[in-house]
Amino acid sequence: MEEDKLLVRIAEMYYQEDKNQSQISKELNIHRTTISRLLKRSREEGVVQILINYDMAGTYSLEKRLEERFNLKKAIVIPAAPDMKRQQKDQLLAQGLADFLPKILKNNMNIGFSWGQTMGAVSNAFPELSLNNITCIPMIGGPSGRLISDYHVNTITYEAAKKLHGKALLIDSPGIPETEALKNALIRNEFNQELIQLWRRLDVAIMGVGSPLLKGNDTWRQFYGEDVLRSLRAKEIVGDVVSRFYAEDGVHVESELDRRIIGIEVDDLKNTEYRIGVAESLDKVTALIGALKGKYINVLVTTEETANSILRFKY
Repeated sequence: MEEDKLLVRIAEMYYQEDKNQSQISKELNIHRTTISRLLKRSREEGVVQILINYDMAGTYSLEKRLEERFNLKKAIVIPAAPDMKRQQKDQLLAQGLADFLPKILKNNMNIGFSWGQTMGAVSNAFPELSLNNITCIPMIGGPSGRLISDYHVNTITYEAAKKLHGKALLIDSPGIPETEALKNALIRNEFNQELIQLWRRLDVAIMGVGSPLLKGNDTWRQFYGEDVLRSLRAKEIVGDVVSRFYAEDGVHVESELDRRIIGIEVDDLKNTEYRIGVAESLDKVTALIGALKGKYINVLVTTEETANSILRFKY
């Protein structure tokens, strides 16, 4: 009983009266090492309970919930007003990713990129790092139609490589050739064979996440073309990463497109250590959930509004 009272008194002096261990030692005539031991015991036995107010860290609690729910390596949730323009949100997402990348990028890495508007912002915000033997590569071929050059996978890959003082390999083939025979002819060339080997040895994959709910927008139409979009409408597709389409449960939806795509295979993507998805929008919530459940991504960069919607979604 006396020792319990002593535990409470020491905790009171240290935590409430803001006295240091030396002051407590002198007042109570107890050796400082004993004070340290009793303070540790007071925490272990619940005499002292430390509560951390995660809300003061803004989106920290959201990030932890996403990481636990989907077993992610990292979630990066960016505060952004819902009425912000798309371009502004993309810039915030890109900066959030740029702050994270120096923690994982190292010498001798192969880094893959997808295409799109958000990815254009990502390459512009890429951190300046002096690394050795970095190779940046596109994870899919070019568009079927006309696409704004800033959103082209080659532009994105090249700009990122410059920031990392690395090498960029660019692709001179369409992402979805018109026929399987044309695809087979294209991938036989030496350069595309080198890309295929690198897709199997990626360390980091950075990609946007597409959604059929947005397939009416110009970027989708410019990349895929109307013929491809028509072939997708009859399928139970909620999203895609690097033009690999999946259902709400994350299961890859096979189609004749798979035989025509010049791009990283699903298994090779899933074998990549860091699979970073950068996307936001309430219209992309089901697409993001499918990508998370299917393990296409294990690092998520999104906005607070989108993160809350993912966590509230009934599935």
